[in-house]
Amino acid sequence: MTEKGNICGTSADIAQQLAAAIDEVFTVDQITAGLRDGRAIKLQGQLLTDSEQAYAYIAARFKDYGYTPFLRQQTGHVLVTAIPVVFTAKPAGNYGAILLFALTILSVLFAGTAAQAADLQWLLSHPLAGLPFAASLLAILTAHELGHYFMARRLGVAVSLPYFIPMPLSPLGTMGAVIRMRTPTRNRRQLLAIGAAGPIAGLIVAIPVLILGLLLSEVRVILMQPGTWMEGNSLLYAALKLLVFGQFLPHNGYDVFLHPVAFAAWAGLLVTAFNLIPAGQLDGGHIAYALFGKSTRWLNRLAVLVAMALGLAWSGWFLWAAILLLLGQRSVQPLDDVTPLTAGQKALSVCMLILFALLFTPIPMSIL
Repeated sequence: MTEKGNICGTSADIAQQLAAAIDEVFTVDQITAGLRDGRAIKLQGQLLTDSEQAYAYIAARFKDYGYTPFLRQQTGHVLVTAIPVVFTAKPAGNYGAILLFALTILSVLFAGTAAQAADLQWLLSHPLAGLPFAASLLAILTAHELGHYFMARRLGVAVSLPYFIPMPLSPLGTMGAVIRMRTPTRNRRQLLAIGAAGPIAGLIVAIPVLILGLLLSEVRVILMQPGTWMEGNSLLYAALKLLVFGQFLPHNGYDVFLHPVAFAAWAGLLVTAFNLIPAGQLDGGHIAYALFGKSTRWLNRLAVLVAMALGLAWSGWFLWAAILLLLGQRSVQPLDDVTPLTAGQKALSVCMLILFALLFTPIPMSIL
């Protein structure tokens, strides 16, 4: 660690130039050069203006030198770490994403048809019977993913098209989709916007589809036959059933027997709930990090413990515990981790966490 103006090493000159380039928005008290193979540089000091404006200024100046700044708040000062890389998204073909989406259409269609088939002959003679289910579910999942995609593009963050994952032998015919972020988010505000856009867009489609599906469904006596399965209730799902049927279900031996459209919408709500788990790189993890910052590492660990405890009631949570343990302990951090959320954005974050509570389904599925 050396004071400004007294630097040794191969990065000394560039460090001084970077410090001078941003002196209008950042006063440098201390410089550390020679990090990461002698090229990364740390500038410690204080911001002279609004952090969001300051970061935009610093990023533009550093880009001329082939560096990207990371802004972090530390006790008593702000740290600017200059990394010798400029993030640019290389043009990528979309053929893989398009092919996977086409395969997922066939996979979900097959799953929807198989769920209604009494035997193989019926399945082969009614290949399009699963179309209402497939169209409903894919509309919800596609809206969710495109919510992320278009919000990221609007904010200047390079992302891929959604990669859907076909799984024809599963009840839904798919494991959902993922989007690759090719460049980092600038700050927590962008992280929140991109993370929240998917669930909001998906629910805009899912809720009307669920109401329509419930109107097409019937309330009947529960037949206590071995192997019969019942979908789990979330607060939102129970409320919509109350709205449509005027009673809580299941109740007094009666329950709603879901039309394929209703089942698809219920599945869409469940997938949204899983995505909103406030951990790691899930949508809920992005939202939680935007609100709480590095404190979310405790949420990441808590999510694993809660999933393991819930596994005693529904074994599928053990799989989620493993996923959260392996993939959910590292949160996505923006380039600028200093700029805070606005009051409105904090309110949106809290609303999204409340939405997770409304969609959370402790026992997604039970078998009689």
